[in-house]
Amino acid sequence: MAGTFLVILACLFWGMDTLIRYPLVERGIHPITIVFYEHIVLVAIFSLGVIGSLKRIGELKIADVFSFLIVGGLGSAVATVAFTEAFQTLNPTLVILLQKFQPVVAILLSSLILKEEIQKPFIFWAMFCLIGGLLISSPDIVRFYHLLKSDLSLVTSDQALKGYGLVGISILGWGSSTVFGKRLTTVGFDTKSIMAGRFLCGLVALMPFVKWDQSLILPEGEDYLRILIMVLISGAIAMWFYYQGLKRLSAKTTAIAEMFFPFFAVMVNWFFLGKQLTDLQLLGGVILILGSLVIQLKKF
Repeated sequence: MAGTFLVILACLFWGMDTLIRYPLVERGIHPITIVFYEHIVLVAIFSLGVIGSLKRIGELKIADVFSFLIVGGLGSAVATVAFTEAFQTLNPTLVILLQKFQPVVAILLSSLILKEEIQKPFIFWAMFCLIGGLLISSPDIVRFYHLLKSDLSLVTSDQALKGYGLVGISILGWGSSTVFGKRLTTVGFDTKSIMAGRFLCGLVALMPFVKWDQSLILPEGEDYLRILIMVLISGAIAMWFYYQGLKRLSAKTTAIAEMFFPFFAVMVNWFFLGKQLTDLQLLGGVILILGSLVIQLKKF
């Protein structure tokens, strides 16, 4: 139970991230600029982890280097950029809905790469949790339905197809990040070293996407403080809890626990922004909690 609780706790802190991140974006700061500053701060925070791991560099296997590149380069950088760009080429409602299938990718990769056994009862309860996750996003499903009725071309155009590809990259990146992060824990890397390698590889991978111009200068001095607070909440603290949980869980079980992120995101919006939850969203939360509890108790 401890591992699941730690991942769920990480999801709670990720949910709180929206209180700062989206206001920054709405004020005109490019998401990639925000992510870039996040990685700079996180690399600085965990630089001691990099220094402490230098003695292991000569011991690194190709598979270890590849795992760090997936977790940091693909998962922390490229997937985030792809997800951001998807909002500019595809209807945001559809982007959010498609992202709900990330656990499916993580579960399949856990079987293919880590050889985790996927039992039939687990598949049933995983689908049960997925239904809960979709119910949490029921307002988005309703908006998507009306979108289809009003203008089908918005989901079938060449621009939309590009958006599907970008969402696919983000789903693959974040799903594989769970699996390869788990692999790093199984070969002896501690949480501090994994996080240091993740954010360093992520920062390097972000370099080609950053616009090296005036857009890097934030509008207000307070914005740097806001990003620092956000980094501490959703980067340092949340990721620490996440990797502590990942050490104790299988990748497939972690993927299910990660589904609590959208639930906590809407809960945070309810408590702090007054965006009340619907009955279907509350039902989705109950289903997700029940399904996750069964998976944990049965130790699939």
